[in-house]
Amino acid sequence: MNAKLRKLSKPIRTVLRWQVMATTGLTLIAGILAGADGALSAALGGLVSICAGLGFAVAASLGKAESAAGTLLAAFRAEMIKVGLVVFLLWLVLATYKSVVVAAFIGSFAVTVLIFAMAFFVREY
Repeated sequence: MNAKLRKLSKPIRTVLRWQVMATTGLTLIAGILAGADGALSAALGGLVSICAGLGFAVAASLGKAESAAGTLLAAFRAEMIKVGLVVFLLWLVLATYKSVVVAAFIGSFAVTVLIFAMAFFVREY
């Protein structure tokens, strides 16, 4: 897995690292404020976004587009995979974890989604 992550672009690796750090911090804060269920909820919220981001990165890296249209199609495909993973994982957690602390879960998810959007601002070199 580590070798595959090295193949991902620097912006994606950087943003995934930021997401892990934010999820860790939010998990600690939620644990202090809401106990074990709050901590687990925040961790799961961050993991939903991290997993979706990884799915996006892998799908984008597999695209071998040779034209502008092909590049655009590969980007749309990667984005659709990310959105599909987000919807499925959010549903999975909310449907199965009965003691979820919704504020911690959605809050952590929202913060990590915003962090993923920052990949645009990370330089490649």
